[in-house]
Amino acid sequence: MTYLLSHLLTESAQRFPNREAARFDGQALTYAQLDALTNQVARALWAAGVRRGDRVGIYLHKSLPSIISVFGIMKAGGVYVPLDPNAPAKRLSYITRNCDIKALLTTPQKLEALNEFFSEGTPIRNVILLNADALPAVTLPEGVTVTAWEGVTAHEPGTLPDPGVIETDLAYILYTSGSTGEPKGVMISHRTIFAFVNWCVETFRMTEADRVTSHAPLHFDLSTFDLYATLKAGGTVVLVPEKLSVFPVLLAKLLQDERITLTYLVPSILSLMVNYGNLKGHTFSTLRAILFAGEVFPIKYLRQLVEAIPHAEYYNLYGPTETNVCTYYKIQPKDLAPERTQPAPIGKACENIEAFAVDDQGQVVTEPGVEGELWVRGSCVAQGYWGDAEKTARNFVRNTHQPHYHEFAYRTGDIVILDPERVNWIYVGRRDHMVKSRGYRIELGEIETALYSNAAVKEACVVAIPDELVGNRLKAFVALSDGNGLTPGDLQTHCRERVPSYMVPESIELREALPKTSSGKIDRTALARG
Repeated sequence: MTYLLSHLLTESAQRFPNREAARFDGQALTYAQLDALTNQVARALWAAGVRRGDRVGIYLHKSLPSIISVFGIMKAGGVYVPLDPNAPAKRLSYITRNCDIKALLTTPQKLEALNEFFSEGTPIRNVILLNADALPAVTLPEGVTVTAWEGVTAHEPGTLPDPGVIETDLAYILYTSGSTGEPKGVMISHRTIFAFVNWCVETFRMTEADRVTSHAPLHFDLSTFDLYATLKAGGTVVLVPEKLSVFPVLLAKLLQDERITLTYLVPSILSLMVNYGNLKGHTFSTLRAILFAGEVFPIKYLRQLVEAIPHAEYYNLYGPTETNVCTYYKIQPKDLAPERTQPAPIGKACENIEAFAVDDQGQVVTEPGVEGELWVRGSCVAQGYWGDAEKTARNFVRNTHQPHYHEFAYRTGDIVILDPERVNWIYVGRRDHMVKSRGYRIELGEIETALYSNAAVKEACVVAIPDELVGNRLKAFVALSDGNGLTPGDLQTHCRERVPSYMVPESIELREALPKTSSGKIDRTALARG
């Protein structure tokens, strides 16, 4: 019976032992090899004292060892916690303290940085190096055990003892930015993610012939599609090196050379490919579906992407980390009309999920055009935030619209409306992106849409600057296409023709490019800091 994520690898290894499971930078592991290696890692973790429910950190850049880590931890009964390898040590050491990580999987290249963890305070006591046959000359505090790769492979790769994990136990914890400045750990059980994986394989008709990119870092929930849906289908996961995010032409070349069939990327990366990827100079004959999520995809770039790769299917997937994907929308020709400036809908609920909106009076939205906050219920809903009952209670709430028994729903904080056909949800904006200025209620995304309607605008982000006099002043950050002579004043004039005067940014700062988060999205927090 298949009910744990690790079962997906084990079953595919039995069905397709000699097929490639994962590729990275010219190297590959078959299903049989990946299954055997992850068994050895699981045994090494058992030897280090890891038991069911223990949190284990992964401090690795995207690589074959990162995939080995994920399944090795779960096979040992542990809960994997990905640590952003590019994040400051202070943030990462907080995460290790917050969920009590005592064991960590990493590489020799990251070992020196661990001393910063210890200087900040961390419970880590066991470190396993996944690609070093000998211990490097790095001194860690007394009492910390470091195991080299030869110590891992010394364990027999055979059948593992049953750690006693069931589907309601946690599979992983993903830390996202918190409003208090401290990251919050979203808890996901095996059952929660299984519903999503099964839906993906069926909806996107995935088979062992599929070759799927894995671009998102492990600490970003997009990575769960790449890994689990692909391995369930018996396909090949092609890991995308981090450096390709800033070289879109190389990413386009990877899609071509690796004969990718499905790719799942954030719109910012796809927009960069449209602008700099030389898409017309590549062949994407095998690419049958392009999925995108994580932020709004400016319609002009989606239109250009479809023109460059017309034979692929396009899907807009929506959902916060707390629900993974909960709605989806297949792009239709009508969505790409030349006169259209609004982004595509976020669509309807995935099977076995209900997504409904609640208005300011607490009533369920049933009529088109009425704004409400999107709530989600079903097995897709996370188990809350690790160690934070107060924050969990604010967002994972009693579903008062299900009166017959106690049920939790997740309040997304996203404002939506129903389309005229009452089928698809249309994203309006974030509740926390709704600001007041001079008494007016303003959605920052609407101003960004107006800016993007200018052909010269490559990237745009609008932030609210608190002001005692007017509430908030609006500031836009814009990156223009090369060689364009537009001025901030020109862009303000462009906005005045499309939005009310109170929504025109008071200042517009031009930049060569806007900063990105580690997941490839525009970094609004960094821009708000100036």
